[in-house]
Amino acid sequence: MRALLPAYVALILLGCGGGGEGSNPPPPPPPPGSGLDQRPSNTTCLAPARTAGSSTLSTPRAFPNLTFASPVAMLQVPGDASRWFVLEQAGLVRAFDNNAAVNTTQVFLDISNRVFNSGEAGLLGFAFHPNFAVNGRAYVHYSASVGGSVRAITSEFMSPDGGLTLNPNSERVLLTVNKEASNHNGGNLAFGPDGFLYLGLGDGGGGGDPQENAQNPQRLLGKMLRVDVDQQPGGAPYGIPGGATGNPFAGNPRCNIDGTGTQNCPEIYALGLRNPWRWSFDRQTGVLWLADVGQDSFEEIDIIDRGGNYGWDTREGAHCFEPSSGCQTAGLIDPVAEYGRAMGFSVTGGYVYRGAQTTEQFGRYIFADFGSGMIASLTPGAGGTYVLTPLVQPGATPPGAPGPLSPSAFGEANDGELFLLDYSRGQIRELVFTGGGGGDNVPQQLSATGCINTSAAGAPPLLTLIPYAPNAAFWSDGAAKERWIGLLNGQNIAVQGDGDWDPPNGTVLVKHFRLANQLVETRLFMRHPDGVWAGYTYEWNAGQTEATRITGGKTVTVAGQDWIFPSEAQCMQCHTQAAGFSLGLETAQQNGLLTYAQTGRNANQITTLNAVNVLSPPVAANLPAYANPSDTGRTLTERARAYLHTNCANCHQPLGPTPVALDLRHNTALVQTGACNVAPTAGDLGIANALIIAPGDDARSVLLARMARRDAYAMPPIASNMRDSAGEQLISAWIDSLTVASCQ
Repeated sequence: MRALLPAYVALILLGCGGGGEGSNPPPPPPPPGSGLDQRPSNTTCLAPARTAGSSTLSTPRAFPNLTFASPVAMLQVPGDASRWFVLEQAGLVRAFDNNAAVNTTQVFLDISNRVFNSGEAGLLGFAFHPNFAVNGRAYVHYSASVGGSVRAITSEFMSPDGGLTLNPNSERVLLTVNKEASNHNGGNLAFGPDGFLYLGLGDGGGGGDPQENAQNPQRLLGKMLRVDVDQQPGGAPYGIPGGATGNPFAGNPRCNIDGTGTQNCPEIYALGLRNPWRWSFDRQTGVLWLADVGQDSFEEIDIIDRGGNYGWDTREGAHCFEPSSGCQTAGLIDPVAEYGRAMGFSVTGGYVYRGAQTTEQFGRYIFADFGSGMIASLTPGAGGTYVLTPLVQPGATPPGAPGPLSPSAFGEANDGELFLLDYSRGQIRELVFTGGGGGDNVPQQLSATGCINTSAAGAPPLLTLIPYAPNAAFWSDGAAKERWIGLLNGQNIAVQGDGDWDPPNGTVLVKHFRLANQLVETRLFMRHPDGVWAGYTYEWNAGQTEATRITGGKTVTVAGQDWIFPSEAQCMQCHTQAAGFSLGLETAQQNGLLTYAQTGRNANQITTLNAVNVLSPPVAANLPAYANPSDTGRTLTERARAYLHTNCANCHQPLGPTPVALDLRHNTALVQTGACNVAPTAGDLGIANALIIAPGDDARSVLLARMARRDAYAMPPIASNMRDSAGEQLISAWIDSLTVASCQ
């Protein structure tokens, strides 16, 4: 309490003040118009210093008595960790006990008599049905030679003996695709968290133009496919996922036996892939990570979204593949990471590590390069990017190995631990992390952060924090939000010439999210002492007594809706460098009234922060203020522009992290936004005569149509499962109020 008293009162209590008994003067009045009497003293809610990662990776043999011929995949039955299964490229699936001393394998499936095993072709993919223990169904992808040509085949096989083996004569062919050559197959199979079967296909290879495959939605090659193997409508071999989260071309006729169609193929989930060699779902977040093998210069890692186009062969990675073609990039999705030939030349996809080892690699995507032997991880960086960190350098021998490895695939155990297949030696190696003293040093329990009193009803912040609220709040799926600033004593928030505020190193921005009056999530956005911004999120328990940190993101059902806890990377996709990282802290957002818990007074935020010496330099409270989008006392244009500024301009402004030339900041003249009466460059969503903003015609406006979606074409593109109906109505009314002259 003493730290919150006026300075002269503290001196008296310490015996250093003058005056006799009963002569203490009354405390001074609060600053005129201020919501606070004095600046809170904050010594606990501060961003900790980060430490450099120090873990090392070793790769000892996991089953030293076993060797395999050209292994290409490794997996376990869902819910059954007693056995492992390894695919040999020639056409065998071998099973063995999950015991380090095991020295024998059993043939689980042998289809070598129908597999074309040459070069990259062969038995390439395998997936157990999620309910394999009951229905005995498993799925295989392999190459076959038909009439001298290569055909990719995906089939279902049945177990006749309770899961001990698969009957090779039980094959039910689901899907076939003709290929020009034996390379660029892809072939990985896996069931997603939605229960559907996913298949990644390469562009087919050969001497033809793969643009005709990867970018052509009437061909299955060069795509991620998704089908429903539990449905056989009208005798079809599989169903097509439909509805709000269905495949982009659901409803069209299924593609033909050669993998082509007269309309866009409904099996397609995403397109623009060259040779997706191993991909996986993050078991915690459901995010689909994919490694796409490059051609001349770059290997890439993608996060695959429904309906996304990943660019091949217009682009290789994030670069023009054929600059002479003009390299049209509209609507193409950048990789989250890429690397050049100095690191390797054939990427092998892996998994997000979710095992039990204590390591900063937890929650990071682990992958490798088949050619160089590199093993690496991706760490979330600023602006939705990722930093590639080699754990085993290209050409190096990892501890526990006899030499550089040839990683053909990773295996994820049911407990989240990772294994690696060394193709050239036919060995299985385990990934063992040691050390791991580095990290962000952010506590796992919210109570330990020094920001929130978790033991009090409603979990109020410590009174050492400064409350704040923007005039125009970001849409957060209907959640009620409260916000505070943890500011280092003696430091000020710098006010920049454009009105953005720049908090000093050590600052913590705190935000509560409530649904149905219950705390669901608390986010901490920290500027660490080294100047790096990073986001962290905490999930509240049912008793509202503690919140635990979530790493890597998560989705849970709360109050009848799916609530998204963002990953560290997703935090930085919204808190962009272009927007100054600390969204909401800018003069026009803070120039409004707020009731301060410390005093109960309702006061202007800028007046208050000036009075208690927080802003440097102080700013005038009579400057313009953004409108609350729901305030009908402000004009329709003021409300709509404030809404777009808050919800869109963090990315859509100069130097923002999007390829679309839009500037939706509040003070940008409408004619200069690049949106009004302008044709879209990232797809028209099937809208006839579409414009980004069609003045007077909301039905032709792609901007509004994207607000109304929650798929790969949605805005915002992440962290939202619910549409903002009030926001849509506001933007619709504003668009309809515009004239062509408004855009000139």
